[in-house]
Amino acid sequence: MAIKIFLLILLFNFRFHSSLSGQTNSMESVPDLQKSMYMTVDGYPCVRLVNLSGEIGCSNPGRDKVVAPIIKYKSNKELAQPSAILLSMDDVQGFFSRISNDSSFARNVGGVLVESGVEIQHKLKGFSPAQKFPQAEFAPYLNTTYEWNPIGSGIMWKSYNFPVFLLSESSTSALQEIAMKNEKAEKAYTTNVAEFDVVMQTTKVGTHDSESCLTEETCLPLGGYSVWSAVPPINNSSSNQSKPIILTVASMDAASFFRDKSLGADSPISGVISLLAAVDALSHVDGLDDLNKQLIFLVFTGEAWGYLGSRRFLLELDQQSDAVHGLNSTLIQLVMEIGSTGKGVSQGNKTFFAHTKVSSGENEALDALKLAQESLKSEGVTVSNASSSNPGIPPSSLMAFLRKNSSTSGIVLEDFDTVFANKFYHSHLDDSANINSSSIVAAASLVARTLYVLASDKKDLSSSALSAINVNASLVEELISCMLKCNPGLSCELVSSYITSTNTCPSHYVGVVLGEPSSTPYPNQVDDVSRFVWNFLADKTSTRKVNTSVCSEDCGKNGGLCIRAELDGKGVCVNSTTRYVPAYSTRLMFDSGTWKLLPPNSSDPMGMLDPVWTESNWNTIGLRVYTVQEAAYDRLVLLGGITVTVFAYLAIVLTRAYITKALKQD
Repeated sequence: MAIKIFLLILLFNFRFHSSLSGQTNSMESVPDLQKSMYMTVDGYPCVRLVNLSGEIGCSNPGRDKVVAPIIKYKSNKELAQPSAILLSMDDVQGFFSRISNDSSFARNVGGVLVESGVEIQHKLKGFSPAQKFPQAEFAPYLNTTYEWNPIGSGIMWKSYNFPVFLLSESSTSALQEIAMKNEKAEKAYTTNVAEFDVVMQTTKVGTHDSESCLTEETCLPLGGYSVWSAVPPINNSSSNQSKPIILTVASMDAASFFRDKSLGADSPISGVISLLAAVDALSHVDGLDDLNKQLIFLVFTGEAWGYLGSRRFLLELDQQSDAVHGLNSTLIQLVMEIGSTGKGVSQGNKTFFAHTKVSSGENEALDALKLAQESLKSEGVTVSNASSSNPGIPPSSLMAFLRKNSSTSGIVLEDFDTVFANKFYHSHLDDSANINSSSIVAAASLVARTLYVLASDKKDLSSSALSAINVNASLVEELISCMLKCNPGLSCELVSSYITSTNTCPSHYVGVVLGEPSSTPYPNQVDDVSRFVWNFLADKTSTRKVNTSVCSEDCGKNGGLCIRAELDGKGVCVNSTTRYVPAYSTRLMFDSGTWKLLPPNSSDPMGMLDPVWTESNWNTIGLRVYTVQEAAYDRLVLLGGITVTVFAYLAIVLTRAYITKALKQD
């Protein structure tokens, strides 16, 4: 209240002096004055994440905002006072290493502002804040010291008691100028400061692990909704359920040091785009109802955080819940995972690697891949077996299946052999500039034709039959624009033809579970990308209803699905088997409106390893910059004011005495 009164007085004085001088100004209100005093900075925060054993990520150190002068980071200089450090991407890894090793330096870090720019990827040899073996604890083999991601620094898996923001490009330019001004005016009486509002509820309340923060309701579990769809649709009243299942999977969630800048273009979104494009290609093939095997397409979320999606899916299968109705785990013949596919282009050729464990199921899949490769020979597409020196399959959802059942037949298609080709794995720099659309098209073509070979169960398929399965390259380009760029982003024509998105700029961070998990969640409980994937798959794997195309109450009763319902409230009724599967920790249960932690189950080895990731709640997150006067200057002004007041008082007393004496003499 006092601040508002002060601002009103300032505004009145400003307008009064402006009117006296004949000047005009558009400043008509307190918000106008505040805008002139404070610059709101666009950026992406690092937030606090919590698990059963502790914390990672960033937060203000206490309950209050952090205010610190802005300085440019120089590796050879110490910090004399708590400062907001402007950091170039070149210095990020060295800076955070110094934080870990130099406590006196870390003590004076008030906050960090990380620069961004269009040319950064070209300047950097690589940047990955992830581990060298991501989620090694879930590997189905013993060699967990292998470095799939040799460039990984692991800095995003540590805890920092200061706020960190990634600046937008426009904010980067502004903050660089401000830091330069501060440096030039080092001895001036004013300085420009950054004010960080990244106060986390877990820090305020002191709940520093998932069990305590869930009990005190200062956090929410990481998670969301996976999506699966069947080709052809499963008729629960027929014998089609006995068909062997070929399960094709991909992941749609990415991770990053900065929560809302998790694009994951190559890892893993290129794989999702390949899957969607393959489904579209197969949707134009006649005779899918006559396939000898059941094709199931499954897009997981939560895989970057302890394989939440795949582990929950396997649990739902065990429990035969509504979310997986129509599926039987004993019928799964092969799990084919589409991993990173965006960097498979080399010297004009598109090269991919099949990571497997040797068994009859994998051999059949490899044979089908080779047949598909032969049909794509003219397009320069090749598939090679991954190196036998690898310890096993790379980090992937297939790990969860193998930990559940070591005899599962599985294959992972990747754009790398022994180490990640993606130099920006789990980094905000893994964006659309980091992938090649022709590589994704080639992978989608390879997958679509391989699945057709496997599902047809024919060894003598003609090359003309496979050549008829073609991926729409324009669709791939459109999916890249929709899922990896802000313009047009999720407001693109393709996404807008299915859903009404809540955000334009895509981010593939998993988010938190809102409300009670369900196989039929309300749209506001499901993020934009999951809703789009659900509608897209339901459309492409469907057969239209004969009686009506507009949704009615009878649509769901007759086994149909209502797609595009968000657009006009009516939607289109289609015959499709497409469902949401909740994705959250298998150690959690939602009961009476709150989350409860379940005790570890020795019969579930993956659950025993489950870190139970949660995200801290917060009220607001913000960053702004403004100018303040040095305290010494304020004291000098105060001293000067007191001195003037004393002299004025003495002058008044002396003048009065002089006048009184003069009047008496008269």
